[in-house]
Amino acid sequence: MDFRRRMTLLAVTVAAAPLALGGCTADRKPGARPGEGRGAGPELAVTPAEGTRNVPISAEVGTTVKGGRVTSVKIVDDKGGQVAAEPREDGSGWVPSAPLKPSRTYTAEVTATGDRGRTTTRKTTFTTMPKSTKQAITSTLYFAGNRTYGTAMPVTVAFDPPIPKEARAAVQRRLFVKTDPPQPGVWSWVSDGTQVYYRAPDFWRPGTTISFRAGLEGLPIGKEHVGDADRRATSKIGRQVSLEIDNATKQMSVHRDGKLVRKIPVSLGKPSTPTSSGKMVIMEKHQFTTFDTRGSADPYVVDVEDAQRLTWGGEFIHGAPWSEGVQGSENVSHGCTNVSATAADWLMNITQVGDLVTIKGTEVKLDEGNGWTAWNVSWDKYVKGSALPVPAGLAPSPTQVPHPGAVAGGSPAPVPSVRGG
Repeated sequence: MDFRRRMTLLAVTVAAAPLALGGCTADRKPGARPGEGRGAGPELAVTPAEGTRNVPISAEVGTTVKGGRVTSVKIVDDKGGQVAAEPREDGSGWVPSAPLKPSRTYTAEVTATGDRGRTTTRKTTFTTMPKSTKQAITSTLYFAGNRTYGTAMPVTVAFDPPIPKEARAAVQRRLFVKTDPPQPGVWSWVSDGTQVYYRAPDFWRPGTTISFRAGLEGLPIGKEHVGDADRRATSKIGRQVSLEIDNATKQMSVHRDGKLVRKIPVSLGKPSTPTSSGKMVIMEKHQFTTFDTRGSADPYVVDVEDAQRLTWGGEFIHGAPWSEGVQGSENVSHGCTNVSATAADWLMNITQVGDLVTIKGTEVKLDEGNGWTAWNVSWDKYVKGSALPVPAGLAPSPTQVPHPGAVAGGSPAPVPSVRGG
């Protein structure tokens, strides 16, 4: 299957970059405010340590508290400007809402309050490193803002070059997802490090708002790379639509909100170019496009209408008036799902990017990473792809229901091919 033939996929380019903070400022140091010394307030340690230099611009203010909780964090730059920051849900640190500036000095003042109301305040001043000269890893976010997606839409980030295993935890810690209403999920890496997905154990509930941030700019990734950008996107989940395609019957069943609304005859891939079986997600939709496979073993150029991409390798659902005579009885395509021109137009009006498409009974299985394959494995196997520990409420267990408050937390990015057919 050719992964190198290109077709433009609407996407948002994102960045990747590491977090390196040196030492910590702890409450054992002299200088606590009157009435806030040892034994009076909670124990508090802060990173970066006082006077640390060459701090990455991806840095966050780390906090460790015993006997209390952080109640105030104020970060200012060397010109007196306040730096907005957001707390991690586990309380381990505060992440600036935008990357810090290179070669600048920042001061963070953190206050923790104990159970009896006593406070401890720590202040630390640090300086960021000059603008990095290392090569930036390119990240591509396949989750645009102000869109409506299907209930199977995974938040997907692709990387070029791939992220090595030893760097994935650092990158994953800088990928933030919030859902409203809460529906926590887990990040999972494709084994070669080219893509990482975020999804919940079950499909998103219709009406859910998903807000994403890749806070990767300036993050050191290994010894040779940094991240290229800091991106945000917020979108909604629309109605539930799913397609089930059975090679045995050569029929597509279209479900909306759990109810069967239509059956459509199909023609799948012929034996020499079989369609993949598995759980896929609609990746993009084109009212008109051209499949150009010149240079392959089976070269052709054909214009198609109402095409919906399912894989990087070039499998689509599309109108194919030339095969309407055998749709429902014979497979003659180059791997695509052929439907009538009328049915393809109807499908375009009810499907969304992010809808689930399940194909079964063909000669080959869907390869990992050939498309957004986050649903093509069980939850137990999916969570094994996380580079960070999985919260107890989301750990694999057939009898466990996720706790509403649980939180989770390189070769070129996939290049779409235009096999079509």
